[in-house]
Amino acid sequence: MSAAVAERTAVATAGLRAVRRRRRARRAGVLVVLAALVLASSLAALVLGDFPLSVGQVLGALVGAEDPSARFIVVELRLPRLLLGLLVGLAFGLAGALFQSVLRNPLASPDIIGISQGASAGAVAALLLGGLSGAAVSASALAGGALVGVLLYAVAWRGGMTGHRFVLSGIGVAYVCAAVVGYLLTRSEVNQAQVALRWMAGSLAQAEWSMVQVLAGALAVLAPMVALVARRLDLLLLGDDQAGSLGLRPEAVRACVIALGVALACAATAAAGPVAFVAFVAAPVARRLLRDGSLALVESALVGVVLVVGADLVAQHLLPGDLSVPVGVVTGAVGGPYLIWLMASGGTRRE
Repeated sequence: MSAAVAERTAVATAGLRAVRRRRRARRAGVLVVLAALVLASSLAALVLGDFPLSVGQVLGALVGAEDPSARFIVVELRLPRLLLGLLVGLAFGLAGALFQSVLRNPLASPDIIGISQGASAGAVAALLLGGLSGAAVSASALAGGALVGVLLYAVAWRGGMTGHRFVLSGIGVAYVCAAVVGYLLTRSEVNQAQVALRWMAGSLAQAEWSMVQVLAGALAVLAPMVALVARRLDLLLLGDDQAGSLGLRPEAVRACVIALGVALACAATAAAGPVAFVAFVAAPVARRLLRDGSLALVESALVGVVLVVGADLVAQHLLPGDLSVPVGVVTGAVGGPYLIWLMASGGTRRE
């Protein structure tokens, strides 16, 4: 009997090891493919434009070669826009993954549950009521998104937090914020409204080095915090009772994860406006690629980067017309059909 048990145990152990090897190999393959896509799209963003450059000219400009025109085009014009796109995609991808994991709902995305709309309301109020610009608009967007995050947590709290209640509350708050924005736009002059509408579409055209540095600094603080909380979030997904038996405080972990998601979404929105559907799409795509039930935080961030940089390439160079469109227009065109498919397939049910 003991020999049979030992044999079954050995077979089960070998099978488990084989599954783990396959998962590691798949994860490594997904990471390599996503990294290659990021690299290729980044290089294309630096090469393509009204003044096309060769790969050699781009690399030379990056290392300080003596070609002032190429260096100006790459370092002063294209590189800040590319870096802003990379950082915005990373922030939105991580934010969406955190929200959808901790709330266990595929609709739990900053642009669905009102965080982006709150940031938009803050920015539009700064633009149209205060006549502000630049960093002041970004700060107002941060404040608006953060205020909505606090409000949602307070409204959805009923002796505990559930994803279903949080998402429904967020959708209601999103409509309120949209109404505020609509009212402000109707009461403003045409020129002011145009500036606000360009910001609300989500764009990288305003990229400059100071903005890149601020967003990079925010992510340098937030990304390590996400890495620290990831293990606790993994345990939280086992269920509150099991997580509590392992020494976690589920509500404290949940509040921390939501706060990080709000901070990431607000930072990205403050820099580039509410780039539609990136946070919504990134994590589901990453998890479908992995198929192992993991959080897929790194993969979600990379998918977000690919979406933003790729969409900006399409917006600048592949759409008809002389003028490029905001990147949010392209991501919205991708994310809208995905949302329709998700609802049609029944994928919005609460887990």
